[in-house]
Amino acid sequence: MSTSERDGGRRVPEPVSAALRDAKERARATHYTVGTLRSDPDGTLWLECSCGTVLRNGPTWSLDEHVRLHRAEAKYLELSAAAPPGIPRLIDPGR
Repeated sequence: MSTSERDGGRRVPEPVSAALRDAKERARATHYTVGTLRSDPDGTLWLECSCGTVLRNGPTWSLDEHVRLHRAEAKYLELSAAAPPGIPRLIDPGR
């Protein structure tokens, strides 16, 4: 929970949106790696995500980078869907 300085310098908890907190949890709960790390004869490393996506390294990215990007995209999509209308955004949700 985040806090802010208010009420004569006392730290008072700021409310956290339940919808956004739930969205973050949905992303974590539906996008986790499953199985064992595998290696193809060409040196490609890969894992499966619980959503069915195969995460792998490539010529210019590591497996770790792909896993992190996949999780970040999943979190972004969940948060975007749960964000209140009218909140200022970097990306237009209508796109």
